[in-house]
Amino acid sequence: MSSPHPALFPALIPDLVAGVERPALRFGERCMTYPELAAAAGALAGGLERGGRVAVWATATVETAVGVLAALLAGVPAVPLNPKAGGRELEHIVQDSAPVAVLAEPDAELPDVLAELDRIDVRTEAPVPGPPLPPEPDPDSAAFVVYTSGTTGSPKGAVLPRRALASTLDALADAWQWTADDVLVHGLPLFHVHGLILGVLGPLRRGGEVRHLGRFSTEGVTRELASGATMLFGVPTMYHRIAEALPGDRALAKALSGARVLVSGSAALPVHDHDRITAATGCRVIERYGLTETLMNTSVRADAEPRPGSVGLPLRGVELRIVNEAGEAGAPAADPDEVGEIQVRGPNLFTGYLNRPEATAEAFTDDGWFRTGDMAVRDPDGYVRIVGRKATDLIKSGGYKIGAGEIENALLDHPGVREAAVTGEPDPDLGERVVAWIVPYDPERPPSAAELTDHVASQLAPHKRPRAVRYLPELPRNDMGKVMKRALRQKD
Repeated sequence: MSSPHPALFPALIPDLVAGVERPALRFGERCMTYPELAAAAGALAGGLERGGRVAVWATATVETAVGVLAALLAGVPAVPLNPKAGGRELEHIVQDSAPVAVLAEPDAELPDVLAELDRIDVRTEAPVPGPPLPPEPDPDSAAFVVYTSGTTGSPKGAVLPRRALASTLDALADAWQWTADDVLVHGLPLFHVHGLILGVLGPLRRGGEVRHLGRFSTEGVTRELASGATMLFGVPTMYHRIAEALPGDRALAKALSGARVLVSGSAALPVHDHDRITAATGCRVIERYGLTETLMNTSVRADAEPRPGSVGLPLRGVELRIVNEAGEAGAPAADPDEVGEIQVRGPNLFTGYLNRPEATAEAFTDDGWFRTGDMAVRDPDGYVRIVGRKATDLIKSGGYKIGAGEIENALLDHPGVREAAVTGEPDPDLGERVVAWIVPYDPERPPSAAELTDHVASQLAPHKRPRAVRYLPELPRNDMGKVMKRALRQKD
């Protein structure tokens, strides 16, 4: 196993440079081997000059992967663009990152906001070898500028250095025993850390293969896992759909039972879905925890006992501490209600927010720890359990600090609840009261508020029961399947 020290990485994708003859990418019927990928990316890289940034129109296509790899080979930072983003958001990202060009598949129709940029069509065939590649850039040089969701203002561009990519991907390889023999299948978007860095660069760094579904479906998962794929990446929404389909789909259950590793990320996977998948397949889903600014921080190991509701232990090279409201960093907490903010440091961190020195300084403590804004508890053996975001998932009610996640898990354990989210709202007596947002299985006969309150109170401490229950046809979610709780609060 390679050392995570950045100075020991001659290239982010060694097999791409070496030209090993084996499958690399498959998007539907379109496949590329490592030599084909190296030729296409190398030819494109030859036309990219260091000193600027390039935007990548990040559709779920082979061209996106080729464009990103070309930028990495050329040492030019890539700015992935969400094709579903609105005009105002795209305009902000383009003005903020100032790319010199946009890379896109030849037949892609780009929005007007990108019209001023030089367009470079990404070709997947290289009729002649490209020019010699420049030397491998410094490990601390920028590989990506990935924009955050912008839930508290305009999106910020997190500058991710090459050493952060290498460190995270090698730490995950250690945790999951990820090798060149693994074939990863997923249907994640490619403008985000999960789908692009973990889901495309991860397999390629190992010398393995990635099969992208284009669009997630349980049929696609079944097909790929039954035909040689060994790993599955998904977000909770995808695993929820899998759990819903399993009782009537023996082929899906059989395919999942043959997978080596099932990984869920980007949000907490409800314990109820963990249990349903395990009951049908005998396999446990592994959870990991990361952010755009930090890449991956923790994971349950593939060779360890799974623990639903936990995101595992810090990855190799990552330091993690839990800090209480008084700013005190404690040892692993023995009290399951001792909630604090996760702070991390290590080679996996970003170098700062583009053009935002004040925001960068505010994000770090004086001694160099990154403030994640995620609230968690740490079990005596070091396992981390996240209770939610500091801004949206920590409810202070009647003198107690309550994490929304455990209440959501309790609600999902009720047979009448399909989906659940929990928020806090102002209360003149309690400070905040717990509000449950419910998507029932049967909209005509939803479980009553009293029934749900009693159900939670039977599993958790009385102060954690919902004080109000509201019903919705569906929960508002973003492209990564995360529930947008600020949108729920606006419905009040």
